[in-house]
Amino acid sequence: MLTTVVRPNCVAYVSVISACTEQESVYRCGELLHAHVLMLGHESNSFVVSSLIDYYSKCGRMDKDVTLSGSCTSDDIVLNTMISAYTHNQQGEEALKLFRKMLDENVSLSEHTLTSILDACGALTVLQQGKQVHALVIKLGSDYNMFVVGALIDMYSKCGNIDEACHVFDQASFKNNILWTSLITAYAQSGRGVDALRIFDQLLMEERFYPDHVCFTVILTACNHTGLIDKGINYFKTIITDYNLAPEIDQYACLIDLYARKGDLESAKKVMEEMPFYANRVMWSSLLSSCKEYGNVELGREAAYKLFELEPHSPAPYLVLADIYAGAGLWNRVQNIRKLMDENGIRKSLAGWSWIEVDHIRCS
Repeated sequence: MLTTVVRPNCVAYVSVISACTEQESVYRCGELLHAHVLMLGHESNSFVVSSLIDYYSKCGRMDKDVTLSGSCTSDDIVLNTMISAYTHNQQGEEALKLFRKMLDENVSLSEHTLTSILDACGALTVLQQGKQVHALVIKLGSDYNMFVVGALIDMYSKCGNIDEACHVFDQASFKNNILWTSLITAYAQSGRGVDALRIFDQLLMEERFYPDHVCFTVILTACNHTGLIDKGINYFKTIITDYNLAPEIDQYACLIDLYARKGDLESAKKVMEEMPFYANRVMWSSLLSSCKEYGNVELGREAAYKLFELEPHSPAPYLVLADIYAGAGLWNRVQNIRKLMDENGIRKSLAGWSWIEVDHIRCS
């Protein structure tokens, strides 16, 4: 189009910018499109600005999002998109601040915004604020939207209130695969993996229930956490044999973790080599941790050096490998790892922070 006399309009730019977030090969083209938008004077169009905010948020560039939103501070569409952007980048506190501002200014709330703010409440485990949003959902009549209901179930389960999550599910007027998956996830997240598997097995006998990739990821994770390793491996096999689905990278990651926890490190490594994806840091970290538990020095070394490449500034693989060497009595190798950390400027991370809520104030 750019080589013709036809000039792109706002609709064209929204479509093309959205495409940049879906394909890694054109991911960085969004910045060039942003320049086009500025040159053609479309920077005041709320739909174009929203698509740019979505693009930059998926790139982790919240500084750009804040700048863009500043030019449209009172636009409903832009503000709703900013809520999603903050939540996507795990900036729940900022999402809640903006949400309160929107309520004060009577900005119309989309159901996607309600879903995002419930996700933020769940991530921050702020139960009281989550309950207030739940009340707002009922007031706005959005409790019939399955995505909002699913977000409510997820929020309550992450805040440790599985009974309320079940109540929300029971009150739902229509229960589809999404809500059943949300309920199974709620049980799994609450440490009740056996109950999650029981519900799943019951649903498999229902003719209208067809588990998708998300559901299988939850089930495989529940098997991991409950120690039902062989059951999880069998579930993975049914993805292909019974449901004719091609396993995605998340299901492969769960399978690798299942084999690794079982101590079958060779099978875990074989899956990583044969699957149609490149092994990521989560998979190598899982393998490395199990190598430490089962004392496999050589495979642990291979996993650690892969992680040195994938996350060069993380001290974790260095420390785990040093522990593996120490457990095997290889003290010279322990010294070499410590020397390598010094050479690469790697320092052990400081202790983590914990947060609690006291009188509606979050404290560390």
